Amino acid sequence: MSSVVVRRLMATMPNTMSFKQGLSLLCPQSAALNRIPRVSVPSRSFRRSFIAAASFDNENREYVVVGGGNAAGYAARTFVEHGQANGKLCIVTKEPYAPYERPALTKAYLFPLDKKPARLPGFHTCVGAGGERQTPDWYKEQGIEMLYEDPVTGVDIEKQTLTTNSGKLLKYGTLIIATGCTASRFPEKIGGNLPGVHYIRDVADADSLISSLGKAKKLVVVGGGYIGMEVAAAAVAWKLDTTIIFPEEHLLSRLFTPSLAQKYEQLYQDNGVKFIKGAKIKHLESGPDGRVTAVKLEDGSSIETDTVVIGIGAKPTVSPFDMVGLNNTVGGIEVDGQFRTSIPGIFAIGDVAAFPLKIYNRIARVEHVDHARKSAQHCIKSLLTAHTHTYDYLPYFYSRVFEYEGSSRKVWWQFFGDNVGEAVEVGNFDPKVATFWIDSGKLKGVLLESGSPEEFQLLPKLARSQPSVDKAKLQNALSVEEALEIAQASLKTDAAV
Repeated sequence: MSSVVVRRLMATMPNTMSFKQGLSLLCPQSAALNRIPRVSVPSRSFRRSFIAAASFDNENREYVVVGGGNAAGYAARTFVEHGQANGKLCIVTKEPYAPYERPALTKAYLFPLDKKPARLPGFHTCVGAGGERQTPDWYKEQGIEMLYEDPVTGVDIEKQTLTTNSGKLLKYGTLIIATGCTASRFPEKIGGNLPGVHYIRDVADADSLISSLGKAKKLVVVGGGYIGMEVAAAAVAWKLDTTIIFPEEHLLSRLFTPSLAQKYEQLYQDNGVKFIKGAKIKHLESGPDGRVTAVKLEDGSSIETDTVVIGIGAKPTVSPFDMVGLNNTVGGIEVDGQFRTSIPGIFAIGDVAAFPLKIYNRIARVEHVDHARKSAQHCIKSLLTAHTHTYDYLPYFYSRVFEYEGSSRKVWWQFFGDNVGEAVEVGNFDPKVATFWIDSGKLKGVLLESGSPEEFQLLPKLARSQPSVDKAKLQNALSVEEALEIAQASLKTDAAV
């Protein structure tokens, strides 16, 4: 039997056994392979994929990826690397662009025109991970069919077909869901759709915001997370009167400690950015022309503005794939360690996947470009080869701000691991700072600001190994360099035990 037949038969076979708790018992593909019937006639689901191409708008491609973000771009590259793209792969996206490195939209894309902003095709995937720039021509050259500006609106699991917004009927042998997330929005009744109110998720959003920034005088950023911090830093380059409003007590509360956040807040304040913490928004006000003019808080106060950016998180785009199997705890589509859903032949990757986070033994959903890249590569490699390893992801987050020309200080931090337990902070932020999270004597996570390339390379080794570390020694370290040396020595000590 040919390898293509084997792969398709494997994709149609059950691959999970559900526990009452909602977790899954993973079945390696090698085990599934041993159960393939010894018959020469393919299964009905396999034969269905050979229905006349004229019946379908995608010429009956073997593999269909739904979504055009980072995960789709890296999936495409992995299909190409395994010689399975040409004439076999179709990507369906709601965007008018080939997949690109989305983090640029809240970083260099927002720089003023005199600060050398990023623009397409400069940041198409896979340049973010040092790969080839996959422009629209690249997809054509690789024989990958791209269907732009036509989101999928329906799926028929039994018939293995997709329906798009334009009415196209697409056939799939294997389906990879890579729909990512959509920005959380303010309700229309409190002004969430007023002119001058912006959300950032795609190039069109960023272009609209840039148009406003060029005319703006006062900017209010709602949200103290990644989006809020990055947009506010870009606004400094536009020389805008900028205020960040958020309900928490400090910036990036899901990761930063209060002490660490205070250091970043001081940097922003030194650049003229104002903060309103612990605040809740009642509604957005508009003027005679309908454009936003102020942000009204629940305490009765009002902040004048002509432009608002709302960065309050995102929601996984699961529609129309709800029936595939959702995780009600973390959201998203539940998958196993090879990104297989409960429906044979259907996979989910990137932001939308609720996957087993092996290192911490829990189900997680990670909204980050690093996971989008790695989950796509792991999924496609598992699909196309005998690769049966469970995805073993180490959480990684980073941010870069104030990187434009003329900035008094460029900021770049990286975090690896889990921010649990007691935090030990070393350094005064000028020139660098590090925070170590220690739980039951084990180093669980580490964040470093303004480190050297060699120091950044040490972080994932520490977080993955979780060595026993002397908290008192870290607390007494006189510099970040000394603290990292102590942590690195703990790796050798654990290895020798």
